[in-house]
Amino acid sequence: MRDNDSVYLFAPLNISVSLHSLLPSFHPQNILFCEVADGISAYGIASHRHAPEIEQGLTEATGGKEVLINFTPHLMPMSRGILESIYVKLAPGKAAADLKAHLQEVYEKEPFVHILQGGKVPETRHVRGSNNCIINVFDDRVPGRAIIISAIDNLVKVRLKGRRGGGREGGILNVMVGH
Repeated sequence: MRDNDSVYLFAPLNISVSLHSLLPSFHPQNILFCEVADGISAYGIASHRHAPEIEQGLTEATGGKEVLINFTPHLMPMSRGILESIYVKLAPGKAAADLKAHLQEVYEKEPFVHILQGGKVPETRHVRGSNNCIINVFDDRVPGRAIIISAIDNLVKVRLKGRRGGGREGGILNVMVGH
């Protein structure tokens, strides 16, 4: 990345991820899908609890150069999954293809991380029921910028170390910082 303080993250999340933090008396049996269907809503605006840890991980990954992100998750009426759209500025002389090649090299031996070929776009339905994180990198229409799209099923129970799919094994930001 060129400007470490220019990372913008849009992450639509399934209902199960966010309702428990939005509603103080959350009980899954008391929430009907139809109550959230046909709508999308932002939450944790300018104050999401995971923003500091994402920034910390990215700062560590850049050798200590402070990275600040803009992150506002959105509640989506879907039963599982997270789709992330991440907008970054590239280093001078670098292109989205360079970033993609770097990710392919770094994660070629990771069994759950898959960098898609060509213009294939990750979708949450492509990872449903798996511990996979699928990623692709695209040129932005603005020169010197790239868009990273990733998808995970955050409700999968991981057989490795007993963590959930949305934990350290999931999500492009975790993948980018080596977790």
